Amino acid sequence: MNKPAPYAANPDQSLGRIFAEQASFTRNAFQRDRDRIIHSTAFRRLEYKTQVFVNHEGDLFRTRLTHSIEVAQMARGIARTLSLHEDLTEAIALAHDLGHTPFGHAGQDALNECMREFGGFEHNLQSLRVVEQLEQRYAEFDGLNLSFEVREGILKHCSIKNAKQLGDVGKRFLEKTSPSLEAQLTNYADEIAYNNHDVDDGLRSGLITIEQLSKVELFANNLAEVKSKHPKLENKRLIHETVRRMINTLVVDLCTQSAHNIASHQPQSIADIRRLPQLIGFSSEIATQNLKLKQFLRKNLYQHYKVNRMSAKAARIVRELFAAFYEDTGLMPNEFQIYAEADKARAVADYIAGMTDRYAIREHRKLFTVEEHL
Repeated sequence: MNKPAPYAANPDQSLGRIFAEQASFTRNAFQRDRDRIIHSTAFRRLEYKTQVFVNHEGDLFRTRLTHSIEVAQMARGIARTLSLHEDLTEAIALAHDLGHTPFGHAGQDALNECMREFGGFEHNLQSLRVVEQLEQRYAEFDGLNLSFEVREGILKHCSIKNAKQLGDVGKRFLEKTSPSLEAQLTNYADEIAYNNHDVDDGLRSGLITIEQLSKVELFANNLAEVKSKHPKLENKRLIHETVRRMINTLVVDLCTQSAHNIASHQPQSIADIRRLPQLIGFSSEIATQNLKLKQFLRKNLYQHYKVNRMSAKAARIVRELFAAFYEDTGLMPNEFQIYAEADKARAVADYIAGMTDRYAIREHRKLFTVEEHL
């Protein structure tokens, strides 16, 4: 790892953990956080949580786990280029989706609807809840007891109402300050990975076509470059070459523009970073192209009738599970029954949010289907 710049996060100057711990002899604080995330139950469950396609629809589509690994790889490379702290960046990237529900955004929207009268549900807040409370691994504390800087990076956005209840990590939303550059860049790496790999999966599934995407400038420009260099390339390699060039276009622009922004403001410390406007970002031209890609995916992939059918099924499963567990908390495992004594709705939401796609389907089947072998 390159020596980080003076305005990068520094594990030796971390704002610390909720519960004080003796420093590790072999790892800095952010490496230790990364390792705790990788070994957590919530991280393993990401293998069977939807990105866009429900997990059982095919083995080749991306899951939350593969997405998180791809984000971490991309974010770490950007951090290295900008002389930021790679270990912190990787830890944030690996943890950013820990609170995601089964069935992707369809599951989140349905659970938020169920929780409307009880404070709502948002996956960033749930990711923070996972690492602060729900992981039950250590003798001396609940959660993973991660460094402030990792917890800050997990919480990408937050309402003022929720920020007031979150203590140290909610403070920046009240004071309108910026998070670390590592947190900022991981947010962009997440978006780059998400959009471009959804293009890949969308084409692989046949729900969108090269012809449709050829009207999107970011795709069209890179497709033209591939066809010019490799005119006889078959579709599979054509798609891969185009998508990887799209990612490269976005990453290079992000690094170039962000380096320019940093040089223009000349921060000398992470304290300066927090006082400045967010410095990580695209150029205006690439930002426009990226926005058009997002709009295309929303209209043509995420709202495709086949995805809508899956989403409707997923939402029904989540709503019916919530109603059943809320009516009778005795249907949940013992640990969630205990949580329900203090806050029934939140305990039900925690249980459902922690489910994988296939576990949620199985639980729904057990509760609502009469079978010979229960």
